[in-house]
Amino acid sequence: MVKHVLSVDDSPSMRMIIKSCLEKEGYQVTEACDGLDGLEKLKQGNEFNLLIVDFNMPNMDGISFVKEVRKLQTYNKIPIVMLTTESEALKKAEGARSGATGWITKPFDPEEFIKVVGRLTK
Repeated sequence: MVKHVLSVDDSPSMRMIIKSCLEKEGYQVTEACDGLDGLEKLKQGNEFNLLIVDFNMPNMDGISFVKEVRKLQTYNKIPIVMLTTESEALKKAEGARSGATGWITKPFDPEEFIKVVGRLTK
């Protein structure tokens, strides 16, 4: 069964990097340009195994997105990884409190990234 990942990031180049890394490993990737777009993708009935979310985005930031996802019965237990340039302990704690499962700091090592995704989509 192909695992389906939603990548939510306002940077087209970062979405392209994420998609390229994951598709090489056999994942299906859907892209969203911000939190609002990500919520729309979730509400379209797609089944996702993992959400990868940027922290800083226009319209709806990553923390707000995670909080909204956790309110959705279908996705309240799905793994969510924050993939961001932010590395402060306070921001990481905010991410955890909002319901994020993990945190990866950009730039990231593609091999480590794939390992984390693999563990979270088992």
